[in-house]
Amino acid sequence: MTASPSHATANDIHMADAMRRAQRIRLMIFDVDGILTDGSLHFSPDGEVMKTFNVLDGHGIKLLQQSGVATAIISARQSPIVLKRATDLGVQHVFQGAHDKRAIFESLLNKTGMQAEDCGFVGDDVIDLPILLRVGFAASVPNGHAEVQSRVHYITSAHGGRGAARELCDLILRAQNNYEAALAPYLA
Repeated sequence: MTASPSHATANDIHMADAMRRAQRIRLMIFDVDGILTDGSLHFSPDGEVMKTFNVLDGHGIKLLQQSGVATAIISARQSPIVLKRATDLGVQHVFQGAHDKRAIFESLLNKTGMQAEDCGFVGDDVIDLPILLRVGFAASVPNGHAEVQSRVHYITSAHGGRGAARELCDLILRAQNNYEAALAPYLA
């Protein structure tokens, strides 16, 4: 049973606000650990950090780019694996070792000429709050920190590294009426 407009639930109102905010996004920014990965850090015997990425997330990022939404990564950790994955996906802006995410975000705004309201960001921990509190569309994941979850516009159903980024990409594509066009080449 769906709620009528006069009987909209709090969840309906929250989702309508998230869709309205996603409609405006021209740049979507992703954290890495806990968002594009499940947050686990696997170490090889020689100390190399290994990460696992989700192919659905990657294809969602590509679809988002094809629709005209620019993408970026801002991560506190430094990893050649992240740079390789970002390059493979065609992510235009990659910032690693970003412990002051606020400064990096300001630099990204200056570089792109965009306003904070035209940006979306998905993060999962308190280090992400300086960006989450500024962007027009802030998102997190179900296992994100409670302080983050209480301050975002949308929390994905999927966990980080398990389709959360794809869920957000699909949401933005739908909000901008680009979802069907993104799927069209696969349905022809």
